[in-house]
Parts: sequence; C-alpha cells; structure tokens
Amino acid sequence: MTDVVVVESPAKAKTINKYLGDGYTVLASFGHVRDLPPKDGSVRPDENFAMDWQTDERGAKQIAAITKALKSAKRLYLATDPDREGEAISWHVRSVLEEKKLLRGIDVQRITFNEITKSAIKAAMEAPRDLDMPLIEAYLARRALDYLVGFTLSPVLWRKLPGSRSAGRVQSVALRLICEREAEIEVFKPREYWTITSAFTTPGNAGFQARLTHLAGQKLDQFDLNNEALAFSARDTVMAGSFTVRSVERKRVKRNPPPPFTTSTLQQEASRKLGMSAQTTMRTAQQLYEGVDIGGETIGLITYMRTDGVTMAKEAVTAIRGHIGQVFGGEYVPDYPRTYSTKAKNAQEAHEAVRPTDASLIPEKVARTLTHDQQRLYDLIWKRSVASQMQSAELDQVAIVLADASGQTQMRATGSTIAFDGFLKLYIEGRDDSRADDEDGKLLPPMKEGDKVRTGDVAADQHFTQPPPRYSEASLVKKMEEIGIGRPSTYASILGVLRDRNYVRLETRRFMPEDRGRLVTAFLTSFFERYVDTGFTASLEEQLDDISDGRADWHDVMAAFWHDFSAAVAQTKDLKISDVIDALDEDLSEHFFPPREDEVDPRTCTACGTGRLGLRLGKFGAFIGCSNYPTCQFTRRLVADDEGGETLKDGLKVLGQDPETGEDITVRRGPYGLYIQKGEPNPEDKKAKPKRTTIPKGLEGDKLTLTEALGLLSLPRVVGLHPETGETIEAGLGRFGPYVKMGAIYGTLDKDDDVLTVGLNRAVDSLAKKLASIRNLGAHPKDGEPVMVRKGRFGPYVQHGSMIANLPKDVGMDDITLDGAIALVAEKGKPLKGAAKKGATKKTAAKTTRTKKAAATIEGEDAPKKKAAPRAAAKKTTKTPASKSKTAASKKKTTASENPDEG
Repeated sequence: MTDVVVVESPAKAKTINKYLGDGYTVLASFGHVRDLPPKDGSVRPDENFAMDWQTDERGAKQIAAITKALKSAKRLYLATDPDREGEAISWHVRSVLEEKKLLRGIDVQRITFNEITKSAIKAAMEAPRDLDMPLIEAYLARRALDYLVGFTLSPVLWRKLPGSRSAGRVQSVALRLICEREAEIEVFKPREYWTITSAFTTPGNAGFQARLTHLAGQKLDQFDLNNEALAFSARDTVMAGSFTVRSVERKRVKRNPPPPFTTSTLQQEASRKLGMSAQTTMRTAQQLYEGVDIGGETIGLITYMRTDGVTMAKEAVTAIRGHIGQVFGGEYVPDYPRTYSTKAKNAQEAHEAVRPTDASLIPEKVARTLTHDQQRLYDLIWKRSVASQMQSAELDQVAIVLADASGQTQMRATGSTIAFDGFLKLYIEGRDDSRADDEDGKLLPPMKEGDKVRTGDVAADQHFTQPPPRYSEASLVKKMEEIGIGRPSTYASILGVLRDRNYVRLETRRFMPEDRGRLVTAFLTSFFERYVDTGFTASLEEQLDDISDGRADWHDVMAAFWHDFSAAVAQTKDLKISDVIDALDEDLSEHFFPPREDEVDPRTCTACGTGRLGLRLGKFGAFIGCSNYPTCQFTRRLVADDEGGETLKDGLKVLGQDPETGEDITVRRGPYGLYIQKGEPNPEDKKAKPKRTTIPKGLEGDKLTLTEALGLLSLPRVVGLHPETGETIEAGLGRFGPYVKMGAIYGTLDKDDDVLTVGLNRAVDSLAKKLASIRNLGAHPKDGEPVMVRKGRFGPYVQHGSMIANLPKDVGMDDITLDGAIALVAEKGKPLKGAAKKGATKKTAAKTTRTKKAAATIEGEDAPKKKAAPRAAAKKTTKTPASKSKTAASKKKTTASENPDEG
C-alpha cells in the first residue's frame, strides 16, 4: 500500500519519487485539472458569483491516474507549488475527487516546500497542513475578475472598435504605460545646452580633465549655456584664465550589496545582463528549480522562483557566510548577517528570495550538466545570493575645485578609487542607461591646495536633452512592481500576451506600441478610464491581498467591483461608432497627424487637395481616409510614419531586385498570409515554380527589407561546424518555424531567435537536447542513409529511414554498433507509425495521389472548404455554488477569457 503525492510537473514528480521511495506514488497534475469554460455565463454575478468548472481531456486523464493510485492508499498529499496558484490547483484536485466520492477514508493533507531537495521534502512531509482557504478565495476573486473583465469588455471592443483583440484587466494597464511613454516621446521637444571641459596638467606633469561649473561668479545651471555664442564665450574665458587648486575634498563612502533576487529583480537583471526575455527567464528558472541530473542524482538548484520576498533561510545565510569566509577570506564576511526588506508596493513576502539550494554547488561545478541558458542564469542567481551576504565595498571619492585668479571662474574634477572591493569582487549589479556613472574608476593625480595647473585644450560640446527611454522588459516590470499592479507570477505572461496580440513589438529590446495597441488604449481611456487607471488597479490588488490575508470577504469585493463595472459597460450600449471615431481621432491626432515643417495642415488630403484626412473604421480595423469619400477614395494604412514605402496593393509589394539574377523580390498576400517570392512563373514551363518562403514570426511583411527577404530566400544557411563532431550545422525555416539542423538531427529555435543571424553557440545549445537522446551510428552501406539509436517513450530503439526496431532490454544505447543495428532492423524492423508501407498496391497509390490532388485543390484560394467533423471531447462541466467555488487560472490561449494575469 502506497500513499499518493500530487505535484504539478512530471519532472518534479520523478525527482520527489526518488527522495520518498517505494512507499509513495508521486503523480503530476500537469498544472490545473479544470478551469472556467471559455464561454459567457461561466461566472454568474447574480448568483453570488457562482462558477462553472470544466475538466478537459488532459485534466480528466490525470484525475483518472490519481483515482487509480488512490485505490490502495490511505493518504493523499497535495504538494503543488507554494503560492496562490499552487494552492488553487490542490483545491481543484481535492474538489474533483470529492465530487466523485473518491476520498472516503482518505486523509488529505497539503504540504509545501520552497526547494526540491531531500531535506526540504522530508521536512514538508513531517509538517502537513490544511488547504489555505483565504488564499484560495483570493485566487477565486482574481480569476472571476479577469474572466468578467474579459467576457464583458472584449465584446464591447469588438463591436465598437472592429479589428481589435481582447482586453484584459492588468495587461490593459501595462499597455497604457507603454502607449503613454510613446506619447511622451512624440511630443518631446529637445533643448540645446553646452558643456565646457578642459585638459589640465599638474606640476608633476600628470593630466586630468575638469568641467566648468561657475562663470562670472555664478553657478551654471544646465541650460545657462544654451547656444553656440554663449558656449564659445565661456570657452574663451577658460582658455584665457590661469587656474590654481582651490580645494581638495576626500571622503570614503560605502556601497552596500543588492539584496538577493525576487521574481521581478531576477527578470530585470536577466534582461539587462543576459538579454533574456521575461518568459525565457522564468522557463529557465523553472528548470533549475525542478532539478537537473548531477552525478546520477536529480537536484533542485534554486528555490521557488515566484516570490516577492528578499529574505533567506537562516541555514542558507549561515552556509553562504561560511562559503564566503572559506573562499574569499574573513575580511569579506560582515560581523552580522545582512537582513533585507522589500520596497515594492503590495509585496507579500510569503516566500524566500530566489537563491541556490546549496551554496557549495558553485556555477563552475555544475556547468557541464546545464544548458547554456541554465548555466548563465544559475551563475547570476548564485553570485547575487552570495554577494548579498558579503562585506560592503569602500570607495575613496575625490573632488577637486580649480579657480582662476579672480575666483569668478571655477572648474571641477571628480574621481573615485576602490579602497576595498568587498562584494564587488564577485558581483556588479547591471545598470540602466540612465544610471551610468562616468566617475567610477576614474583616477585623479595627487594634488594639494595652492598647486598651479597648466591649461590645455578646452572644448565646447553641444548637447540636446533626450526624451524618456522606451520601456524595456526590465524597466516595465520594475514600473509595474513600483506602482503595485500584477504579481510575481504574472509579469512574464502579461508581456507575452501584449506581444501575441500584436499590441506591441520589441525593437532593440524596447517596447513600441503598435497602432492597434494605441487604438485600444485610446478607446479604454476614453470610455473606461477608471479600469485602466494604475491607481485603481493597484488598489484592487490591495483588496485581493486583504482577501488572501483573511481581512476581506471575496464576495463583497467582487460585488463592489461588479456594481460599478457593469454600470460603466451599460453606458456604452447606445454608443455610436461615429462617437468612438471622433474620440479616437481627437485623442490620437498628434500621433497620426504630427505638425509639418512647411506649416501645411497635416490633415489635408494629398490626393484631392480639399478633403480632410481622419480616422475611419472598416470591417477589418482602422485606417486613414478622406472626408470627400466616395468622390475621393484615398486611404492610408494606420501608421504614424508613412515613409516605409509602397504598401501592399492587390496583395503585392516590390522590395527590389535580386543582385545576381535581376528578378523582382516581392512580398505577396496569399490565402494563408504574407510570403516572399523571387521572380515570376514561367508560362512556357509550368513545372518550374518561382522560389517562395514564408515570413517568420517577429518580422512584419510591410516593413521587410530587401536584405532580409534575400536572406530568407537563401535559407537554409550554414551556421558553422559543430565543435565536437565537426559536422555542418544549418539554420532554416520549416512548417513549424525556425530550426537548426545537423545531419538528420533537428533542434528548434525560440521565437526570440533570428534565423538569419543565429550564431553557432545558440545552435549547438539547441541541438544539445536532441543529441542527448540520439546517437548517430553511421551511414547504411546500401543507401547511405544514417542509422541512429534514439531514446523513446518505451525505451531506446534503432531507426533507419522509416524502419525502427526496439533494442533488447540488456543492450544500452552506448552498446549497440552499426552492424548490430543494421542486423536488428533487418530482423525485427517495423515501419515507423505514420510511414507509408512497402506493400501498398497500385490502386492504393493512385487513391493517395487523387487524395493529394484533392487536398491541393481544397487549399486553393477559390476552392470551397469542407466543414471539419465534430470531435468528441471528453469534457465535464461542474456547476459550483458560490460558497464552494474555487478556480484555476487557465494556461490555454483563449479569446476573451484569456488570462494574462496568471503565470
């Protein structure tokens, strides 16, 4: 008889089962086992926010596995993640089993652990508890809020703003932040200012630089020298002066180490230092948390990565301090352990900071067992955690003031040196552009008061103020955390949804709003201002926190929200599209029609010369049109800057000519979207077709350059030679997206990877996962095709072409030889599932040919399409009264119910 333990992921289940032994059966729920059905009415405000729950096929399969295991068990341990989402998953599992009456005589316990190590699992098993109902109710409220906003607000968007996508509660606020920053940049007027710097030489012939700070006895402000005449006059004054050291100021300052990582700061630092997106960071951190194989044992390398806490367990602090003393020396260990507290708004600090589970597992020690991304992220987490308990750095700062004989003109030179490196010996925090400190590390020669210095070259430099920078992933996450919207588990998914809906795009790692996103933001701020207000959203987060802490009833919070929100939606019932157009046209006027230097009205129609250009809405979205329609049929695609060249006309845009053949390179619109084509079909040779290629995600067809198009048409391209095998690695585009290939082995690329520029290191890293489960034995002597041994679901097997054969149980992947594999396939080989059989008759072949022709016809532009046969879905919907309802955040991509606020 074995007890049952339910966790979230299969990787975690395998590791924990090793720690617990044969007396336990550890199963994975694969996340949520049920969710709100993606249809209207799943949350019913009139019934005290009662909810319906639906179990999908995967959830039903996992529940069936748990049910089977419980037949011989006395206890059920719910061991999902130690956060709100994990608590809700455990509640869903228990609720489904209770409804099936499968928990009679079963003791149900909830256990949590912050790290997947043997000691942490053992401690958790010895300290079970009941489900945290306030935490579950906070989850219920959050899920109901996101559902009701999505299913209530999104239809309003679709009706009043054709072409728009769904609206979400928190991601709409994040989108507003991006759009408002872009508006600030557009209206920004640069201001001119000048700085005067001079080279000086000390009596000992040492050189240094100083900057003008006082002129004519007055301290200079930034814009006091705002034109060339004033700047050159000041420069001449410095050149004519004779300067003496007026004062030397020295002081020693301490720089304290930053705290260990929270989810937010981890995403920010990984973005700044490693160039990782928030989603890549969280995916990689999840892998480090669940564990990697080290010396035959799976070990979790970091603690739970969804947290806003900055504290570390006493045992971890003690171990880290011991490691610092042993490796760096006693002078690097502070007298007392460092303690930290978070400054983030609404932080709950329910969990530890993100830290290594064992400080002795230094990055160099585990690097071989990690992928490239895992190694880089673990190195970052380990160094930050250890540095947080190291001694402060000490810097000697020096400021020297120079003055001319009258004392009316003054120059200042500053610099600093590191007196004691402290934590800087191990870790230097990444910085935003705005925090660059030019003074760090700049040395000044020794000087004393009264020293005369010689004036060298004097420069007058012109500058212009810069607009506020666009948000990067790091700075946007930081801003959201500061104002208190979203939670650690939600940041990555919020940013992902904004990109998936094409509301924003990333350029040079900065967010730029698409015009679709600006329209949605303008609509929401015009008609639903309160619900995209950062203050309101942050206050709602506080109320949700009150629910999780047991200080508020979730029904009351929902009722108050729904009363005002439903009234706001009702007010738009009679809203005319013309009213929407007028409001958006006025709000986005400066964006779409910026003032022209020739002072001509930017709204004057360039086609008829008399009409007024303005925003129009069509069946497929917004565009710019003339007021003289239908007499004047001028239209323009919705972009603020129309310098991108000719737009797609009749599905065609000419980018230029192939430099080798002279053929036109065109972007065309087909029934399945945009694609690139070189040349035209040859009417005399119908079999010869022009070369075509799809446009990968991340590239926009209407902004594609000739160079990019030629690069895509030239795929696959050679990336380089594998450093270990010497085989050629290629990058290309396939039906499932970009890939890298070495022989018959393929590796997938992420959506952030550029197939045209992906380098050898990234390609090798992508292939590493496949190579770990594949071994190329060599070429078959008859046909030259590779013979490989692969890891399969039911054990290793040999493959040659479409024929496979399972290895005998006593033969490992490293034991089989090429000759042995060939003999095994010849003796026991069978066709790969889905491959064509050798014995196909001519009749079958002819039928297949006809089928392919029919399929090709159906794929044509003018061919009628068959209706897909309905699939039998193993789904069950459960109606849960409000007093018992608890919900799960959907991890599927739905329409209006898509929940960007749950990670």
